[in-house]
Amino acid sequence: MAKHNAANTRIKRHYFDYLKEAQRRDEASIDQVAKALARFEEATGHKDFKKFHREQAKAFKHKLSAQKSERTGKPLSRATVHSTLSALRAFFIWLAGQPGYKSKIEYADADYFNLSEKEVRIAKATREKPVPTIEQVHHVLANMPAASDIERRNQALIALALLTGARAAALASLKLKHIDLEQTCIYQDAREVKTKNSKTFTTWFCPAGGDALQIITDWCEYLRKDLLWSEDDPLFPKTQIGLGESGGFQAVGLAREHWSGTGPIRAIYKDAFEAAGLPYYNPHCFRDVLTTLGERICRTPEEFKAWSQNVGHNRVMTTLMNYGTVPAAKQAELIKGLGKAKQESEEERIAAIVAETMRKMQAGKS
Repeated sequence: MAKHNAANTRIKRHYFDYLKEAQRRDEASIDQVAKALARFEEATGHKDFKKFHREQAKAFKHKLSAQKSERTGKPLSRATVHSTLSALRAFFIWLAGQPGYKSKIEYADADYFNLSEKEVRIAKATREKPVPTIEQVHHVLANMPAASDIERRNQALIALALLTGARAAALASLKLKHIDLEQTCIYQDAREVKTKNSKTFTTWFCPAGGDALQIITDWCEYLRKDLLWSEDDPLFPKTQIGLGESGGFQAVGLAREHWSGTGPIRAIYKDAFEAAGLPYYNPHCFRDVLTTLGERICRTPEEFKAWSQNVGHNRVMTTLMNYGTVPAAKQAELIKGLGKAKQESEEERIAAIVAETMRKMQAGKS
């Protein structure tokens, strides 16, 4: 069975360029599209895309639905199936308009990659995800060791994440010059900081309480005054690997370089939460933590709008829809409280009527 098709490779290269330059898609999104196309080509034996037929789409759809994840051994989630098929549908719609393919592929054939409406609803269903409480995060910070440079960096990383809700990619690419301790903010400059959609914005430290602010303050002072690092050096440098006393490779300190990815940051979170006796929560969950805090302390729509902008959202609804889901336990508490509030309000109304009646009676007697 063929493992490569030169014609397919050429047209895919054109499509990826289209996604990047015309559709402004980022590399991560394009990688997902490439993965979907690779799955399809493998299933068809790398047949030329010019021989695409709706039956191929139908067969692949059924095969994908029955396929198991290599990582978990369980069937692929509906969300994964839906995103894969959606990527393929978009590709073949584009392909049907390209020279050399127009007479071979019909636009309507791409629709055979669609799932049923029921399956789409399942794929897009919002499910409650585990999120730590702010008290749990403070517990994690309090339990993190801070003896070595690496340990201090790890603690400061989680402290700043709690104060700002910055994404892992942004944390990995921040420089010392991007943090302003006097104004208590970080400047997420997309020219140097890896922000979502390359957006530039300022994030002021949220009033998260605890020792987070002191931890990050001490860390910046240590880098600047003790290690004499410059403003262009990384705020959270990668670990320096060298030969240990036993002759093997091991962590020997900090390198004046940025991490190339977010994997090490996720490992820091995993180790910190496990050491504190808590389940692992990924870095993105801290944005949910801050949204929950904002919902609790913001008193006006304007305040919550400012809170939303602080984490990089243009629209408040983005914050509420993606991060502001009320946990089931809190939902139950609020719903039950509504009935109690109504009962108390009714009792207050009756009490007010009685008081007013008594006042009029007293006034009549006098």
